[in-house]
Amino acid sequence: MKHMNQLRNIALITVGATVLSGCQFEKSGATGWNYNDSKNGGFEKTEFVEQENGPGLILVEGGQFTMGRVTDDLRHEWDMIPRTVTVSSFYMDEVEVTNFYWLEYLYWLDRVFAADYPEIYKKALPDTLVWRSKLAFNEPYVEYYLRHPAYRDYPVVGVNWLQANDYCAWRTDRVNEVILIREGLFEHYPNQINEDHFNTDAYLAGQYESGKKVDGVQDFNPNKDTRNIRMEDGILLPRYRLPTEAEWEYAAYGLLGNTVDERVVERRIYPWNGHWVRYDSRKKGGAFYGDFRGNFMRGRGDYMGVAGSLNDNADVTAPVFSYWPNDYGLYNMAGNVSEWVMDVYRPLSPEDKDDFRPFRGNVFKTKVLNSDGVVQDKHDIVVYDVDGIKYYLTEFQTTMQGRATDEEAALIDELLSAIDQAIEFNNTRKQDAAMQRVQDMVDNIKGKDLEICPKLLSGISDYQSDQPGDVRVRNVTVEENIDRRNYRASDNIDFRDGDVESSIHFENPEFEGNAMYDWGKTSLVNDRSRVYKGASWADRIYWASPSTRRHLDERQSTATIGFRCAMTRVGSPRGLGDERDSKKMDQKR
Repeated sequence: MKHMNQLRNIALITVGATVLSGCQFEKSGATGWNYNDSKNGGFEKTEFVEQENGPGLILVEGGQFTMGRVTDDLRHEWDMIPRTVTVSSFYMDEVEVTNFYWLEYLYWLDRVFAADYPEIYKKALPDTLVWRSKLAFNEPYVEYYLRHPAYRDYPVVGVNWLQANDYCAWRTDRVNEVILIREGLFEHYPNQINEDHFNTDAYLAGQYESGKKVDGVQDFNPNKDTRNIRMEDGILLPRYRLPTEAEWEYAAYGLLGNTVDERVVERRIYPWNGHWVRYDSRKKGGAFYGDFRGNFMRGRGDYMGVAGSLNDNADVTAPVFSYWPNDYGLYNMAGNVSEWVMDVYRPLSPEDKDDFRPFRGNVFKTKVLNSDGVVQDKHDIVVYDVDGIKYYLTEFQTTMQGRATDEEAALIDELLSAIDQAIEFNNTRKQDAAMQRVQDMVDNIKGKDLEICPKLLSGISDYQSDQPGDVRVRNVTVEENIDRRNYRASDNIDFRDGDVESSIHFENPEFEGNAMYDWGKTSLVNDRSRVYKGASWADRIYWASPSTRRHLDERQSTATIGFRCAMTRVGSPRGLGDERDSKKMDQKR
């Protein structure tokens, strides 16, 4: 943790004071001009050591590995074709996100948004009903698993892919906010409400001022006195996010422990060596000898073993620090819960994706600028996916066919008409008008006293895309990328896939739209099918191999899927403390 302590001792205010006290200016190696000298314009170079280790994260040193099948393809789907790829170093959560972490998230949302935007809190609620089964008594988990303190250190479940991403974005802002408080720039500000809450992008765009303790750090620009922290200062951390499929698989194997020089001397089927699933080492007194290495289903009907000698000591999930971690120090990379990753599922992704940092799912976006060329004001309302709401209301109407009362049927028709207007506004770049139309729909539902109203409010709340306080972003356009060679369009999910010739529309080359992967149509594989990895407490050992992959719609959740966060590593792959490379550099000097 040496580099963390060093970073904590670095305050930009102190740096500025030190320079002004008469110390020798550092000069540019390109121009010879002084850095941090207000006399010559004040171009600044701040002190920087290495990226700080974010809360809960472990550095996973990157490298090449063979991604894909290491055992028989039992399902014969041929979607795990082995291939050598390279993964850059990154950070990953030591454990899965727990129920208690999620309750902290819910508490914050309730405190900040519940008074005016209860739908934001509603969207974040895990689906506790995922525990129900037609032929099992699981009601105690429905009632207690999320909120009872007995389960606070167990992995959260019932969270879909979109909710997991929302949590990652929220965590980014809370971590960066506390860093600014630690650096003496902000105070604790518990009165944040609606759009007036700390958001990293909004702060960097100069659109958040509440809670400041001081005006900022010293600005060496002779025309300014202070400024906000910038990305160039290296103080703020990159975004928390879901790991990519390649990152998760690489981290789960933990082949760092099987590397001698540049050779991986033994491949792994699981996150440990060997074909067996019990601890086979008598080291350290043999305290764990014979114990199961993870939480998974041993055989038909056997989830926990025999009383007096429980094999994994868990009937469903287990506390997140259970079992022995892998060689990166990551817990439960085989068993407990399966985990969401970022990728969109395609059977042939292993063949199609790049061999450097492979990933399918890129939708390139950019910040919305105003007529002056600066970032447009952040959202002050909830932003919805209007196309998603149209899909939901259409399906809701079909489901209620023949069962809805005349008043209920009339309300659904009103909502469908209103959402069509919202879509029209959105397509003509009148987003504020479109969102106001959706808000009118919500108010209309709240004004009715019908049985379907709570269902409609809950369903529509699931289609939020942005919250008040978020910076406005949009998809990039082909017109602004005319001279680019690496990409033109925003949505690249179907790149090298989904072509018209391979679809049922092969006779119509002029077909517009997604030819193969239409959302909400018959295929289970579409642009909203997301990959999840690893075994859960209800899976056989086959799924504990990191190479296995499954998929589920991004809006669906189960009692067996959780997640953990990741973060991009910027700068050197190894970080501080690499004595071997330091000695080599000293020898060259």
